[in-house]
Amino acid sequence: MTPVTNSTTPNSGPAAVTFRAPTVNDAPRLWQIARDSRVLDLNSSYSYLLWCRDFRDSSVVAAHGDNIGGFVTGFVRPQDPRTVFVWQVAVDENLRGHGIAASMLNHLLDHLAHQGVTRLETTISPGNTASQALFTSLARTRYTSIARQRLFDPSHFPDQHESEELYTIGDH
Repeated sequence: MTPVTNSTTPNSGPAAVTFRAPTVNDAPRLWQIARDSRVLDLNSSYSYLLWCRDFRDSSVVAAHGDNIGGFVTGFVRPQDPRTVFVWQVAVDENLRGHGIAASMLNHLLDHLAHQGVTRLETTISPGNTASQALFTSLARTRYTSIARQRLFDPSHFPDQHESEELYTIGDH
């Protein structure tokens, strides 16, 4: 895969935000942003290191200055190379409200389109209305369809996790 290229988007935040592929050195900050979100499932710090090494070409970080202010972790599904599965999206609390999450997702989809990716999948728990709004808006702004179906019930999880619904954006 071709690495995610750098790009900048204007925003009303404190500084211009640059999007790029994550590096292993970014992993501790991704872990911190996920932890501080108090919404995302916090994976081990080791998993963020592996994500930044092994799935960097299908993930994005938002840098403002020398700081990482947000990230999208994803992978192209081995069983369906037309589909990117987005694992987590997070923006630092101080940068929320400036469209950074949507911009990262659009950047990722634009980058992966050159590799034949035409569809995005993600799972969202029924109570996560912010993520539901983000991905519904993404489908609308990209003039494409969105579908939702139950994927995992609480009985699938050993830790009392909520159910997860699969959202599919793009061709079906």
